[in-house]
Amino acid sequence: MSALLRSFTTGTALPELIGERVCLRLPQLVDYVDWATVRQESRAFLEPWEPTWSADALTRTAFRRRLRRYAREVREDQGIAFFIFRKDDDQLLGGITLSQIRRGVTQSTSVGYWVGRPYARQGYMSDALKVTVRFVFEGLRLHRLEAACIPSNRPSQGVLKKCGFREEGLAREYLCINGVWQDHKLFAMVATDPWRQHTAPLRLARERITI
Repeated sequence: MSALLRSFTTGTALPELIGERVCLRLPQLVDYVDWATVRQESRAFLEPWEPTWSADALTRTAFRRRLRRYAREVREDQGIAFFIFRKDDDQLLGGITLSQIRRGVTQSTSVGYWVGRPYARQGYMSDALKVTVRFVFEGLRLHRLEAACIPSNRPSQGVLKKCGFREEGLAREYLCINGVWQDHKLFAMVATDPWRQHTAPLRLARERITI
């Protein structure tokens, strides 16, 4: 586990990554009601782009399982999940997750994200993704950041391109989405790309540190 990521999991302090209009922090149990509300209100909007929801997807029990999985992935240096909040009023907007962290000769991770229907196409996700890019390359010290989206999801492709990702190809039946194996367009950026021109300096809320 990187020293920066390890420091996030010790003590009581939680990491908060600060963007222009959003902040990102680790999910907590106190977020359950807001999370379940946004997800339920946005269900029809989200389901076409996500794995099939389980029957208990929005229950508190399922949320607790989710938190345990997130904590385990951080401990094992396999991934880290953030919730996205609007800075003005602390409204929960969505989530962004780094998964399949691979060290060794690979030094890469994959990013996925979701945003509630009322907050889509307002620039919040672009802001959150830019902060995440900085975190991956400057905080976790990884070399490659990957993303994938269904070809018909043009808004998601627009967000990725706006943040500096490059399209690399098409993966056939890449993920099972909403019960169907779907082709996905593959995007990526690497540490040697000019990603800094798309992002602002990374700030951590607790320490107010610029990395």
